[in-house]
Amino acid sequence: MILELKNIFKTYKTDDEIPAQEVLSNVSLQINKQDAIAIIGPSGCGKSTLLNIMGTLDTPTSGIVTLNGVDISSLNNKQMAALRNQKIGFIFQQHHLLPQLNLIENVLVPAALLKDKELKKEAFKRAHELLTLVGLAESLHKRPGQLSGGECQRAAVVRALINKPDIILADEPTGSLDEESAEQIGNLLSEINKKHNMALVLVTHSLELAKKMDKIYKLNKGHLAAFNEAKSYPQL
Repeated sequence: MILELKNIFKTYKTDDEIPAQEVLSNVSLQINKQDAIAIIGPSGCGKSTLLNIMGTLDTPTSGIVTLNGVDISSLNNKQMAALRNQKIGFIFQQHHLLPQLNLIENVLVPAALLKDKELKKEAFKRAHELLTLVGLAESLHKRPGQLSGGECQRAAVVRALINKPDIILADEPTGSLDEESAEQIGNLLSEINKKHNMALVLVTHSLELAKKMDKIYKLNKGHLAAFNEAKSYPQL
């Protein structure tokens, strides 16, 4: 098992006069090697919050998150950051490429903390191979401003893979793209999941993208439930 959530609750309290808002209620989920999971649900239902808790970017109000058998609440900030950098790949709706860096430099940002020269050399070779795989071999030295949105998002996918993570977490990865680019990213994520043996969890409003995954869950009113294929797709 790669990642497990046990009885996760998340409550936000912003003002003493306003009742606390429970975003996640008793959410439990197991993610195994090579799982491909989509989480769908209405806007504002807590999908991104759940993904951030999985990725150690946020902490639950209560409950346990374990990554590769390690209870992440037992780690200090430095250990948490190292675990996040080495074991988790993130893809967001916006590509967040640095405008002053070219494509291959952007992709290598997560590997910047590597001290071993051989590992850095291997990361550079991997970046070149992966950018070629996603059709960006001719754009290695271009900056984000010289590329299309779809090209930048493909580079963001490669960046998430550079440290060979155990799991990829994608938050609305096609939300800012046109239909053709969104289809390309969806296919790319599915291919990576199968060929690179990485678990994949994505949250999305796109039913078409969700259908590319092996399992679909719906988050609604704080509760996570498996999608029943015998029923029609839920209204988002």
